[in-house]
Amino acid sequence: MKVICHLAVLLSAFKFAAAFQLPPCQLINQTVSLEKEGCPSCHPVETTICSGHCITKDPVIKIPFSNVYQHVCTYRDLSYKTFELPDCPPGVDPTVTYPVALSCHCGRCAMDTSDCTFESLQPDFCMNDIPFYY
Repeated sequence: MKVICHLAVLLSAFKFAAAFQLPPCQLINQTVSLEKEGCPSCHPVETTICSGHCITKDPVIKIPFSNVYQHVCTYRDLSYKTFELPDCPPGVDPTVTYPVALSCHCGRCAMDTSDCTFESLQPDFCMNDIPFYY
């Protein structure tokens, strides 16, 4: 009887996931804004990033101080491109380096290379667009 119940739960979970058709972790094209302190404007460039959903787990029994790692869609392989920002004043290095995703996978979020927050700034966000009042 237990096997049948577990099978029914698994089938309903598959039906639920199929109903919403969540996009899997994959490469997508994305516009990002490049900016640098000392340069007056942002410049949009097209690059590839990792985006999509990964299977997560939530243990039934919560054990204090136990490590449960949720997998996120993140880079497997990446390269870097360099871009020269226009209109930078003399004395300011106009070069900016940005990542280009080559492949993706579901894994632990590497906080040294990725934004692991629940809601982060959009990739095309530009600090120079925020008005400052003195």
